[in-house]
Amino acid sequence: MTMKDVIDVMALQNNRRERRLPDYRSAAGHSLATNFIFECGIKLGLQPATVATAAIFYHKFFKEADKNDYDCYVICTACLCAAGKSRDEPVRLRDAVNVAHNSINRGAGPLELGEEYWSWRGAVAQAELLVLRLLGFNLDAPSPHRYLLHYLRSLQEWFPPNQWRAAPVARAAMAFLQDFHHSPSILEYRAPHIAVASLTLALHVLGVSVPLAATLDDDAAWYSVFTKDLQKEKNWEIMEKIMQVYSREPEPI
Repeated sequence: MTMKDVIDVMALQNNRRERRLPDYRSAAGHSLATNFIFECGIKLGLQPATVATAAIFYHKFFKEADKNDYDCYVICTACLCAAGKSRDEPVRLRDAVNVAHNSINRGAGPLELGEEYWSWRGAVAQAELLVLRLLGFNLDAPSPHRYLLHYLRSLQEWFPPNQWRAAPVARAAMAFLQDFHHSPSILEYRAPHIAVASLTLALHVLGVSVPLAATLDDDAAWYSVFTKDLQKEKNWEIMEKIMQVYSREPEPI
C-alpha cells in the first residue's frame, strides 16, 4: 500500500463515519471490537490515550484467551473500565453499561434498574476482574501518546513557524497512532518506537521534510535525538504495520 493509498482510504473512512454507525449486532465475531471500544470511549468522554489503553488491554486479553469463549462487547466494556483506572480517569460502571448497551441497540434509552441492567452490570464487573487477572493486575501500560506529544513539541522548534502551521503534522501523527491501536500488532513494539513511526509516517504522507535532515549522512538520524535504538528498517516495519490497518475493508466507526 502506497502513501497515496493510505490518504485515499482515510478519506473514505471519514466519509463512512459521517454516513452511518456500525451495526454491532450483525458484525461477525470480533470484527468490530476495537471500533466498539473507540465509539464507547468517545461517548464516555475519555481521553484518546485512555481509549487506546483499553484497546491495548483488549489485544492483550485475547492474545491469551480464546475469542470464542467470551462476549467481545462485554470484554471491550470491561477493558474501558480497566483503562480508566490505569489512566486515572475513572469510568462509572453504570455509565459504561448504558453506553455499551446503547451502542449495540441503536436508539435505546438508558437501562432501567431491572433484570437486564443487573445482568449487564454483573457481566461487565466479572469481565473486568478477569481482564485484571490476565494482566497480572499490572495496569502500567506505557503510552505512545505521551512520547509522541513530547516529540512533536521538540520537532516544532526545528521548523519555521509558518511551515509548521501550514502542515497538520501533529493531527496526522496522532491519527496514525490512534488508528494503529485497531491492530494487535501494536503489542509487538515499544511505545517510543511507535511514536516515532507515527510521526515519520505523517511527515511522509504530508510530504514534509525535517529541516536539515537531507544534510545528514543518514536521513533517519533526525529521530535518533528521540530514541537511539530504533533502526531505519524497524521504523519502516512499524510504518508498514500502521498502513496495513487501512488496507482492511474499511468499517464505519
